[in-house]
Amino acid sequence: MSSSQPPRRPGRPKTETPNPIDVRVGARLRLRRNMLGLSQEKLGEAIGLTFQQVQKYERGANRIGASRLHELSRVLDVPISFFFDDTDPVRAPATGGFAEPPAETFESDPLRRQETIELVQAYFSIEDAAVRRRLLDLAKVLAAGSDAAAEKSPAQTGRRGRR
Repeated sequence: MSSSQPPRRPGRPKTETPNPIDVRVGARLRLRRNMLGLSQEKLGEAIGLTFQQVQKYERGANRIGASRLHELSRVLDVPISFFFDDTDPVRAPATGGFAEPPAETFESDPLRRQETIELVQAYFSIEDAAVRRRLLDLAKVLAAGSDAAAEKSPAQTGRRGRR
C-alpha cells in the first residue's frame, strides 16, 4: 500500500481561499499605503521587501507575521490595532514614524479635510468594485475638465477666472 504522493510537510494546511482576517489586514494595509501616497515599491523598500510581496500581503494571499506587522505599523505611522479595527485611515493616530508631517502640512493637507474624509468613507462603502472604479474614473475626468477650464484665460471664455 505505498502511496505515490509525497509526504505532507507539517504546518498549516494550504487552502484555496485566504483567511478573511488576512484579507482584512491586507485591505487596511493597502488603504493606509494609498492614503499616504506610497507605491507598493516604496513601501517594500522601506521594509526590505519586493513590491510583489507587498501585493501578496495586500490581497491576503500571504499572512503578515507579528514582527512584520509591527514594522508596517511603524512605517505607515499607525498603531497595530489599525489593521484590525475600523479606525479612520485619514484620522488614524500618528505614532511618530515614517509619515510624520510638519504641523503646517497637517493643517493644509487636503486629506485631512472633513470633505475628503466623507468622500473616502462614501467611496469605500460602495461594495461593488466595478462601481467604485467607474466613480474613480468619473472623478478623474471631472478633475481633468476642471483643470482645462481653469487654464483658459478670461478673454477666451468671456468670463472672469475661477475664484
